[in-house]
Amino acid sequence: MAFKRRQLLRRLLFVFGSSLVVTRGRAGTAAPAASPTPLAGTDDKPGIAATTEMERVTGIGGFFFRAKDPEGLARWYEQHLGVTLTPTSYLAPVWQQEAGPTIFNPFPEKTDYFGDSSKMWMLNFRVRDLDKMVVQLQAAGLEVTVDPQTYPNGRFAHLHDPEGNPIELWQPVKPDA
Repeated sequence: MAFKRRQLLRRLLFVFGSSLVVTRGRAGTAAPAASPTPLAGTDDKPGIAATTEMERVTGIGGFFFRAKDPEGLARWYEQHLGVTLTPTSYLAPVWQQEAGPTIFNPFPEKTDYFGDSSKMWMLNFRVRDLDKMVVQLQAAGLEVTVDPQTYPNGRFAHLHDPEGNPIELWQPVKPDA
């Protein structure tokens, strides 16, 4: 058990994060990144002085999940989405995300948004050009469903990896220059 924890911690050290945006809205609707929040106690619980800022995470350092065929699935993500495999050496480069918004939003347990009710997560990847990504994936024989609606925060498409895990592709709206 200690070995697995150490292995997990090593993998975490490989990855350097993106921005983390916390939202209370529905998925894909980003709230502005929150500024540090002063912590204050209540009358019956003194707590931390009101001028102390809460420490916050700086981004997602990794995404870990179980797979029937971890090596094959990792190769699929690299081949089709460009997410490079975790290096076997601390000197080798890791997949780097571009800076941008990251939505963190738990869904209700009974949501049908992910499709298969046995799937507990959905991975959302930002893309620069949704149309080009969809053409590339379809040319590789993958089934991709493009949401026909354009939302205030961008456009979306959905697909599944070889193990049936849901993936959402998101082309965020570019801010007006």
